[in-house]
Amino acid sequence: MKIQITEEAFKWFHEEMDVEENESVRFFVRYGGSGGLQPGFSLGVTIDEPHEAAVSVEQAGVTYFIEKTDLWYFDDHDLIVSIQSESEELSYQYE
Repeated sequence: MKIQITEEAFKWFHEEMDVEENESVRFFVRYGGSGGLQPGFSLGVTIDEPHEAAVSVEQAGVTYFIEKTDLWYFDDHDLIVSIQSESEELSYQYE
């Protein structure tokens, strides 16, 4: 499994969440929401420090990661984070 952050999503994190170099962004499983890979669950995102990162990627000094406890949600799919052109919000694809 791997995480891919598009250039547009990278800019979104800096502009919308004020993510700066040497910070970490966590993708976590939350109950509820729509459009998720697993019925009844969706992804959340927060600035956090890794404790037991199962997968991570660094881009321009920012670490994006998923904790080991949330790995079940992805069912061996890669996570691609991009921006929806219409709404300019984060979009998740699973491959």
